[in-house]
Amino acid sequence: MKSGIEMAHATGQLDTKAVVSRGTLAAVLRIRNFRLLWMGQGISALGDQFYLIALPWLVLQLTGDALAVGTVLALAAFPRALFMLVGGALIDRFSPRTVMLASNTLRLVVVTLLTLLILTDLVQMWMLYGFALLFGLVDAFFYPALPALIPQLLGEEQFQIGNVLIQGTAMLSLFAGPVLAGGLIALLDAGSVQGEAAAAHTLGIAIAFGVDAVSLLASLLTLWMIRIKATKEAGEEAEQKEGMFSFIRAGLVHAWNDYPARLLICFLGAIMLLINGPFVVVIPVLSATRFAGGAAAFGIIMSAYGGGALLGMVLVGALPKLPARYTISTILVVISSMGIAMALLGLVTSTLLAALLALAMGTAIGYGNITMITWVQKRTPPQMLGRMMSLAMFVTIGLTPVSTPIAGALIKLNPTVFLLVTGGLAAALSLLGALNFLGREKDMAEPATQQAGCV
Repeated sequence: MKSGIEMAHATGQLDTKAVVSRGTLAAVLRIRNFRLLWMGQGISALGDQFYLIALPWLVLQLTGDALAVGTVLALAAFPRALFMLVGGALIDRFSPRTVMLASNTLRLVVVTLLTLLILTDLVQMWMLYGFALLFGLVDAFFYPALPALIPQLLGEEQFQIGNVLIQGTAMLSLFAGPVLAGGLIALLDAGSVQGEAAAAHTLGIAIAFGVDAVSLLASLLTLWMIRIKATKEAGEEAEQKEGMFSFIRAGLVHAWNDYPARLLICFLGAIMLLINGPFVVVIPVLSATRFAGGAAAFGIIMSAYGGGALLGMVLVGALPKLPARYTISTILVVISSMGIAMALLGLVTSTLLAALLALAMGTAIGYGNITMITWVQKRTPPQMLGRMMSLAMFVTIGLTPVSTPIAGALIKLNPTVFLLVTGGLAAALSLLGALNFLGREKDMAEPATQQAGCV
């Protein structure tokens, strides 16, 4: 399979020798296809933050119920989990760019329709449940497609810089977007949760969804302008004639036979079950019930999380490169700090302290996310990358529907105890996984093995 650099050279879009020789930021940004991807996804990522703030806040406006927030978020996460492996197979069968175009088109239609329903005061909770299912479905295809597209546009030595640019811009949006969205909603809709009586006060929420729709349109245009010459190695066409289930099974078998990848998948899946669901439910709920400021507090805390994630990504480039055998153990040690911060989040009563803890959690996930994605990209054959990325996304974010409804119910009983327990367990499991990897340095440095078991 030709690299993205070689394909660009074949189409006359790039002087390979001038760029491949330097894995620098300037060199990466001179690649037209990657530059288009970076700009489009940066705009779309900012719009996504408006959507992510507006959706749970709309649910709270309509119901005032934390369990309803957890249910809506779970409904979005369920099809994401259910179809993510299918999304990975479609990415490898067609192309990441094609899948991203289809996904963004469908989401543009859905978000535009939701915006109109809110503006005309016709939106109801049953509609939000349906929209949440559709959002989760398109996310299942988009999430693994983005990191799978990067190796088609860059050379291997540029993967980490490309990942930092794409993910870093997304985290910059997470830093700025929630404050803008939360401030907009607080300004136009008074920022208070008043149950069904507040259903008419949703102009700010509608505008927030409208911003997301415009950003999706910009992303579609830049994706459409990307040009990649399709090439296939011998054997790839025969593989793609297999049925979908056989295609997915081949990806799962590849991941299972890669012993380090299997270990990472097992540990991250368990850890993220304890972190993702509680975090996405607890922040809007605590903002509405414990912290002063309401929607503005929600935006500040999420912006701190985004700023921390951006800092973590900067640290990936600033710190010395990790030896391959220590990469996964380092990721898990860093992730353990997320559990500690989540446990402490249950004890704080001020927006400032909550924002500082969110900053720490964001730094950990930013560093761990870039390091893991780059590790998978370098380790995986190109024809398997979509399926491997979908599996990685499945265990890190796709399992959220298992934990969000539970978190939405349990947090109503005692938020402090719930966060102390889940955060403490996540931290302990992360450190246990790190110790497990440190005892297997030789396996970490070698290609896939045939050993069995998750520990």
